Formats: sequence, C-alpha cells, structure tokens
Amino acid sequence: MTIAVTAASGKLGGEVVRALQRKITGQTVIGLARTVERAGGLGIDVRPGDYDDRSQLETSLEGVDTLLLVSGMARPEDRVQQHLNVLSAASAAGVTKVVYTSIQGAEEGTAFSPIVGSNRSTERDVRESGLDWVIGRNGIYIEPDIEYVDSYAASGEIANCAANGRCGYTTYRDLADAYASLLTDERHNGKTYNLHGEAITQTQLASYLSQTFEADISFRSMPVDDYRAQRVDELGEFIGTVIGGIYEGIRNGAMDNPSDYQVAAGRPHRTWPEYFESLQN
Repeated sequence: MTIAVTAASGKLGGEVVRALQRKITGQTVIGLARTVERAGGLGIDVRPGDYDDRSQLETSLEGVDTLLLVSGMARPEDRVQQHLNVLSAASAAGVTKVVYTSIQGAEEGTAFSPIVGSNRSTERDVRESGLDWVIGRNGIYIEPDIEYVDSYAASGEIANCAANGRCGYTTYRDLADAYASLLTDERHNGKTYNLHGEAITQTQLASYLSQTFEADISFRSMPVDDYRAQRVDELGEFIGTVIGGIYEGIRNGAMDNPSDYQVAAGRPHRTWPEYFESLQN
C-alpha cells in the first residue's frame, strides 16, 4: 500500500510521516507539499501538492492508495474549494481511502465559527466522495504555548478570554500516532473521532508551564472584546480575530468534548504530567 500525506512540510504532516515510518512496515509513504524543498529532510519521495492546482495534485497522487488530507490554512471561503480539488484529484487518480484532519470548535457564535464551518463542509464532501473515509477532529495544539513560554514568563501571566473554560489540548506527536492508525486500519473506516487529551483550564496550563520551566506564570481572564482587539493589534485583522474566536469558544465550552483518542490510536493520549515531564528530558 502507498500512503500519501499532504502538507508534509508542515508540523502535523511531517510528524505523521515520521509516525508512519516508526510504526508501519511494508508500506510506501510519500509526501505532498506546496514547496517540495521544505520537506526534503523527511527521507521520502516528496511530490508537488498545491491545493489550488487540481491537475498537479492528480499527477502527484498517481499510484497512491490512501491519502491524509491535512486541512489547509486559507480563508474559509477558499479552503473548501481547495479541499475539493484534493478530493476530486484523489478520486481521479485511483485513491481508495481518504483521512481528513478536521477541527473541533464552536460551529456558530464566534469569530472562529466560519473556519469550523468550512471544515464541516469538507467533512460532508469527504463523506460524499465515494472513497472510504475517516475524519479526525483535532483538539488545540499545545506546542504554541510552549513556544510562547518566554513571553508568558516575562509578563508573569497568560491573559486571554477563555475564563474557566476547559480546553481539549493535544500534541503533534500524539495526533500523528492516531493518524497513523486511522490511515492503516480499515476498522476505523466511516468513523469520526475527537482527538485530544484531558481537557484543562488556562489556570492549569499556567501551573504546568510554571512547574516545567521554573517560572511564575498565572492566568488572567480578559473580556472577549478586549482580547480580540489585542490580538488584532498584534497579529492583524484575520488571524487576530480567529485567535479571539478560538478562546471565546473555549470560554463557552466548545473545546470541552469527549475524546475518542484511545479508540483511534489504540493507546491513551499522553497525560499532561507525562508530556510536561518529557520537555525536561
């Protein structure tokens, strides 16, 4: 069997490639990337994979049996068609199974909801593609908070609008192990899974960061409008508004869902004490 992973130059796509290399024998793994050179260190065949170029995608997917479609990063109005390009190219190239990396989040009422809606639209397209399919709905990646820890430590706080809401965080590596299973085990076909670890509050996150990095970090809750305005000032209108919407969704409980991780991956998600301990080794 030949498995293709889109967005192989990205953090999740690259980690899935490595998980497949660790766990799977007798399979061929290839990558697709918009910029092929950026995925050169994976040690696999990497082919062009521009979501806007359907004919290129069809050529690159020749000989592929199973495809991981990593959700794109374009604006919601563009990404649905991009994903359709991948699905139609996959069908034309003879791919028989697609696994899609979707997201959790509030489907209405926040600035993040249009992006969630675009992912739900692609989920429908995946189900109607005529291919065998599996859908994973990812929790929030915890790694950006790790990368930002110096800023948290300098200010002494995590400040956002999540209030006391619990968030089902996950990691690239834990997700990669789950997707390696979903790609290779037909028992998951036709299923949709929430993929995340134990849901925690921002106060708990601040405590883990403080203990791990020997810092004094607390959590300060902000009004939704104030946090959104702060993010827009720093990151620009589109990204800032989206980030504000994510944390508003956490505040409203949209990221506190039952997890199907163990069923999907065949093992428990790492606990947060385990994960944070691993950062010290």
